[in-house]
Amino acid sequence: MDPTFKASRDIIIRAPDWQRALDFYGSILGLPVAYRDEQLVGFETGAFRLYVEPGSEHGPVFEFLVPDLPAARARLLAAGCSVLEEDAALPRCYVRDPFGMVFNIAQRRAG
Repeated sequence: MDPTFKASRDIIIRAPDWQRALDFYGSILGLPVAYRDEQLVGFETGAFRLYVEPGSEHGPVFEFLVPDLPAARARLLAAGCSVLEEDAALPRCYVRDPFGMVFNIAQRRAG
């Protein structure tokens, strides 16, 4: 197994007033929409893609891609991390590390 965690270009935030956040990033900052579905909008910034989803604020979440999500999750739990949220349908897992940083781990696509 390749245990390497590789950062994606994605940063995820949640906004309680989702429409206001979308207006801010799209109209005020003028960031182009690169992705859109019913619960997630991605704005292209050049250096990274900022995804905004509705919900309670939790601060910016960086993303790491892994070849084996269950193995990475187990490795992080053994190292003192805690799982804050999981979605097996995506699959993804929000993790808080022992130092307080929250990040997402997601299954890296083959190829």
